[in-house]
Amino acid sequence: MKRTIFTEEHELFRKTIRHFVKREIVPNYPQWEKDKQVPKEIWRKLGELGGLCPMAEEEYGGLGLDILFQTIVNEEIAKEGCSGFLVPVHNDLVFPYFDRYGTEEQKRKWYPKMISGETITGLAMSESDAGSFLAGIKTTAVKKGNKFIINGSKTFISNGQIADLFVVAVRTKQTGLLNPDPRKGMTMILVESGREGFTRGNNLEKAGFHAQDTSELFFSDVEVPKENVIGEVGKGWDYMMDNLQIERLGLAVGCVASAQGAIDKTIKYVKERRIWKKPVSAFQNTKFELAEMATQVELGYALIDRILESHMNGDDVVKEVSMAKYWCSEMNFNVSHRCMQLWGGWGYMKEYPIHRWLADSKLQMIYGGTNEVMKVLISQKLGLSKN
Repeated sequence: MKRTIFTEEHELFRKTIRHFVKREIVPNYPQWEKDKQVPKEIWRKLGELGGLCPMAEEEYGGLGLDILFQTIVNEEIAKEGCSGFLVPVHNDLVFPYFDRYGTEEQKRKWYPKMISGETITGLAMSESDAGSFLAGIKTTAVKKGNKFIINGSKTFISNGQIADLFVVAVRTKQTGLLNPDPRKGMTMILVESGREGFTRGNNLEKAGFHAQDTSELFFSDVEVPKENVIGEVGKGWDYMMDNLQIERLGLAVGCVASAQGAIDKTIKYVKERRIWKKPVSAFQNTKFELAEMATQVELGYALIDRILESHMNGDDVVKEVSMAKYWCSEMNFNVSHRCMQLWGGWGYMKEYPIHRWLADSKLQMIYGGTNEVMKVLISQKLGLSKN
């Protein structure tokens, strides 16, 4: 089915990114999984093609393109099973904070380096007791003159080992009798990785996303100037809730593309693999399995394209994005599992990449807010009681 939201210009860009992914990423990805990190040089190469922060305005060195261009980057990387190269953190999570709430000074200082890949970014929100429940954040930032002093820690931070700049969620007002709502008094602050008192923990061992460096971050009396505050002090919760929608939409986009890639790889394999002197593709079960999975992927594309169009029109899509994140991630996991089954024993071997789809797809049901939390948000939008 032709995806009508994409223009000829979009598709030309897609060809460029697809060629880059196949040439520069796919052949090297197994080594990056062993290294548990993507080289910074690849970020710079992608930046040269316009694949980093393509929505940044031309006056800051960007291309001034629409969200569909970074959607294409997400799709082409995910389709090849290389989701551990988490460009969406840079494009879909961090960039919107600058775009919506950043000052002119912040944009002029950081955009050129973010666009070129010289500066890689990360978003530090989650803590050991505050993942999907972000209201539980305990990391503090105390104002002292023209500076903020940050203390605390973060965990499960993507790009944690290689990022040069983090947008950090902190608590600038403590919860108590005068501030009983834990959602109030949060602020987003930029922290450069070279700041004294900032340290990175180990590159965490994960069940999937092995090429993605995921770390704990520690802040011990880290001083940052007040100019590093994103937007207004105390507005952090509102900013996080607004931007989580973009994160979850980008996640859903990647899930559908990943499922498509798993199917494409599996169709090629079952045509070549033979059992009882005939290809696996000749069996009715194989045909029915792939027919069902292909139908689910088409439904996924229809859903995300509709939401992308609504988002670009300025519509409120909180409910729909929550639906897409939950449904598309579960569909991706289901498709990956069924595809691996069609590979038989070889599908379980690291020699063949299909195992990566299954391992990576599980995480997508968790990060960005668990699917259980997505269902809570959907039910609230349906007018169901919070009690």
